[in-house]
Amino acid sequence: MKYLRWLVLGVIGLFLITVALANRDTVTLNALPHDIGQVARFNTSVEVPLFVVAFGGILMGLLIGFVWEWLRGHRHRAEASARAREVARLQQVVAVNAPQAVQKDEVLALLESPRKAI
Repeated sequence: MKYLRWLVLGVIGLFLITVALANRDTVTLNALPHDIGQVARFNTSVEVPLFVVAFGGILMGLLIGFVWEWLRGHRHRAEASARAREVARLQQVVAVNAPQAVQKDEVLALLESPRKAI
């Protein structure tokens, strides 16, 4: 299973390298559309290879997805934490009250008593 994992990761890595080598042409990324950039006086642009744009988009999508799922799971983690605190509190209550709650049954007391030789 370990080798299969490395094989799959190697194939994915080879694919990504191939895509990067095939898309080395530079593209211009603008922060804002040209007209809005002139009005806002913020006309920043940068030239990067196309594969950087593609991989950056993939990484941003993964990052947004991870954050989204982490925020979505917060409710479940908070509920689990509250239940764990409740369990710990109840275990303390049981530990305090356990010696008082032990009552011997008469039948069990007879069975547990040492036998006398006849």
